[in-house]
Amino acid sequence: MEIRSNEPMAKHVTWRAGGAVACACFPQDLADLAAFMGTLRHDEPVLMVGLGSNLLIRDGGFDGTAIFTHGALDKLQLEPDGTIYAEAGVPSPKLARFAAQHDRAGAEFLAGIPGTLGGALALNAGCHGGETWSFVERVQMLNRQGELIVRTPADFAIGYRHAGLKASTDEIFVAAWLRFPAGDGATARARIKELLEKRSATQPLQLPNAGSVFRNPPGDYAARLIEAAGLKGVAEGGARVSEKHANFIVNPDGKATAAAIESLIGRIQVAVREQFGVELVREVRILGVKN
Repeated sequence: MEIRSNEPMAKHVTWRAGGAVACACFPQDLADLAAFMGTLRHDEPVLMVGLGSNLLIRDGGFDGTAIFTHGALDKLQLEPDGTIYAEAGVPSPKLARFAAQHDRAGAEFLAGIPGTLGGALALNAGCHGGETWSFVERVQMLNRQGELIVRTPADFAIGYRHAGLKASTDEIFVAAWLRFPAGDGATARARIKELLEKRSATQPLQLPNAGSVFRNPPGDYAARLIEAAGLKGVAEGGARVSEKHANFIVNPDGKATAAAIESLIGRIQVAVREQFGVELVREVRILGVKN
């Protein structure tokens, strides 16, 4: 277990911007994390961080503990019952490739999600017609006492870009058992390659970004609305609406503050609301205090 104080989050989030966390925890594995959780104050704010996509810490920082799962909760294996067991720190694209290697179908969409399984579970992440919870058989949770609990989808309220326990608890996702139907591995690998090529062609992957900023409103696309509002290329304090994909905000020179990014997000919401009467809902998490 490695513990750091006042850890700058700009080097841990894909936007390459933002403030520090009061405490950063880098566990070695799930047992290490469980032991650590048992030492936390009951009211300690806890933030789970995977690959740092979909996340922004305000410039004033986050007065709590960030737990980094990537490289720690990385177990990935085929179970005797045919499910795939994956811990929360496993990158979604790695899970997609693993499923294809074991002749499973349906996991290909995960290759297009730039985060870990933990984030995919919390957000019911999806793209290209697939959603994470469509394949979840059960999940492993960890509570503040360091106890592991196995739950099923019936314990959760699951919707578009959301999955939360029906009962209010302090549990966090640490692993899941996913069941994908049998399929042809070669076909799945070809589909993954196709999706990754499409993603590279349509998204500004070469620039610091946090993935899609807004959820798609019912029956429409956030990118279409933002582009129709004339906001492609609009910049603020080093942050810019991508010319390649309007639902992405990029930080080309790595100089944008969290405040500039958040301000640009608000500016987009106002413009789309005024022009089209649509309230864009953020997909990215913004936490912490402003300077």
